Amino acid sequence: MTAISDTTSAAVHSREPKLRSRPLIASFILFGGLFALILGIGLSVSFGAADIAFTMVWEAVFRFNPDLTHHQIIQELRLPRVLGGAMVGASFAVAGALMQGMTRNPMADSGLLGLNAGAGFVLALCFAFFPGLPFNYLILYSFLGAALGAGLVFGISSLAKGGLTPVRLVLAGAAVSALLAALSEGVALYFRIGQDLAFWYAGGVAGTKWFQLKIIFPWVGGAIAAAMILSRSITILGLGEEIAAGLGQRTRLVKLAGTVIVLILAGSAVSVVGAVGFVGLIIPHLTRFLVGVDYRWIIPCSAVLGSLLVVFADLAARMINPPFETPIGALIALLGVPFFLYLVRKDRREL
Repeated sequence: MTAISDTTSAAVHSREPKLRSRPLIASFILFGGLFALILGIGLSVSFGAADIAFTMVWEAVFRFNPDLTHHQIIQELRLPRVLGGAMVGASFAVAGALMQGMTRNPMADSGLLGLNAGAGFVLALCFAFFPGLPFNYLILYSFLGAALGAGLVFGISSLAKGGLTPVRLVLAGAAVSALLAALSEGVALYFRIGQDLAFWYAGGVAGTKWFQLKIIFPWVGGAIAAAMILSRSITILGLGEEIAAGLGQRTRLVKLAGTVIVLILAGSAVSVVGAVGFVGLIIPHLTRFLVGVDYRWIIPCSAVLGSLLVVFADLAARMINPPFETPIGALIALLGVPFFLYLVRKDRREL
């Protein structure tokens, strides 16, 4: 027992430089990011097909007058849209951070590992066979679809000789995502629901309504809170399963809880915004670079930065070619694809 304890202590000690966090930078990101997020929300609500002054936005939020058209635009269209974007960005970012922490896979992301495609496929089935299904049921089916996509990806990857590697997971994710997307399109063509699914294919928050936010907020808020509670265990798990187990951690229980949280976050986000990828890939890497590898800081900072990315991407989507809108999924992919190629090149020795 003494030998095992000494080995574990030595292993932990050897990892200590990597475990150093930067709480000062993290605090700046949290407070500065929240201020920037409030500013971004204000800008996003103000700009659009009808530009609205900040003073009008303030009045619409705190002294709403249903007789004024601008107040109705702000309350019924723009506020739910921008708040939905913030929630979706936080969901994708925290889900990506958890996946990367649990699997120690730098390329883990709900979009790359089939969760988004699985949720989209099940949504296509819901539109085809259960038209008019209430949104709260759509969220539950999104969870199941995300689980289906993840199960297929990890199942196929585990069959490969040599076991799971980051590149094999991504390749399996690409194959499963392509398969599920093709099946979704086939369902859409056969049942003539292509228009209903076009929103999820493109990815966007334009159609977000208050009732959707009221339904997903408890799921997203609860999942992020649970991720914060789990954050210390994820940090220890990042040392490796053997070391984590030696420190008394129930690694299987932690992974199970983390997986449930990821499915809730990814399923909720896809049910609102559709197939938006790379948020959960870019943001956790940027956050770790800035604040270190302590997930007690990574998770809240990822939530703030993910919200910022989606809110400003949505703002840019409306300003590039007004009055038409560019899908935010395409804009984020302009950042995500080069970053993904950089990670693949960095890990090319695992091919």
